[in-house]
Amino acid sequence: MHTIKWATLLSVFWLLLSGYIEPLLLSFGVVSVVLVVFVLRRMDKQDAEPQKLGSLTVMLRYFSWLLGQIAISSMHVTKLIWSPARELTPTLAKIPVKRVHKDSHVLYANSITLTPGTLSVDMQNDEITVHALEQSSIAELNDGRMEKKITSLWGEQKGDEK
Repeated sequence: MHTIKWATLLSVFWLLLSGYIEPLLLSFGVVSVVLVVFVLRRMDKQDAEPQKLGSLTVMLRYFSWLLGQIAISSMHVTKLIWSPARELTPTLAKIPVKRVHKDSHVLYANSITLTPGTLSVDMQNDEITVHALEQSSIAELNDGRMEKKITSLWGEQKGDEK
């Protein structure tokens, strides 16, 4: 089942990126997916730690939420840039990653970066250094709404995993 999930995800991703449905290009896509899945299976056997793929419903809920956050932030950043007053307050701060499972730290940092107006600069231990166009963006991250969303979908850090 693990292999089928990865093959399906990679196939859909390849098809979305290529956009062509021609026999030659489809055969290149099939060969690419088979090669990646073959390497993935060998790596899983070697390190005995298969990379699990979340359920489709969890991924759809997360990506729909993230796309909504990106849209809202894009409108806010556009308003900031086009406003004549220029109320930008660039800030660099360390955001503690308290509850996010260690396997989801990169997902959390990338989610911050994908949200317009914020950029994950560094990630060490249980902290992510974030640059933001506004102080309020750092305050929102410190409120923990994004962290709560990620932990609700992808799992929470246990006390003994830190």
